Amino acid sequence: PAYIELLSEIKKKISEARFKTILSANKQLLTLHWEIGMLVLSRQEKSKWGDKVLDQLSKDLKRELSDSIGLSPTNLKYMKQFAATYPDFKFGQPLVDQIPWSHNVVIFQKCSDPNERLFYASEVVANGWSRDELTDQIKSRLFTRQGKAITNFSATLPDAASDLANQVIKDPYLFNFVSLGKKAIEKDLEAQLIKH
Repeated sequence: PAYIELLSEIKKKISEARFKTILSANKQLLTLHWEIGMLVLSRQEKSKWGDKVLDQLSKDLKRELSDSIGLSPTNLKYMKQFAATYPDFKFGQPLVDQIPWSHNVVIFQKCSDPNERLFYASEVVANGWSRDELTDQIKSRLFTRQGKAITNFSATLPDAASDLANQVIKDPYLFNFVSLGKKAIEKDLEAQLIKH
């Protein structure tokens, strides 16, 4: 038993250290992308360059730094957009630097509202969403649906069941499964929920 506990504790320490290393590397990568984006933004404003400069910059960077990836014209545009979206970005900024670059790109491309961006970033951290899951949740407008449903579940069901019932009626996958999808009319859905 003592040996098993020792083995378990060491494995846990190694896993924690690996996670912290990955998180730190992610923060550094996001900071670099933001800094590159800010450089491009400021130079384009001063010199009145168009986005065609990013095509040439991408070619030159790839030639000079052949072992680096992520220097495509598209990714340079994302870096610029990231810097414009978060002009006051700081290393250690809550949530933004805790999620991968690809998740951040999805969020700042699809969400213009700062509260909505923060909501989805926190959901990624809390739920461990993949980029595809994040995209699906944004498409299903989870932010606007969250907390909007008016029900009597909290008054008529025990707390645990009430929370589960509220989550179930917000689940777009459930509606898709029961073939409600986009064709569902809110009044029909409400009538069926009341009836059943």
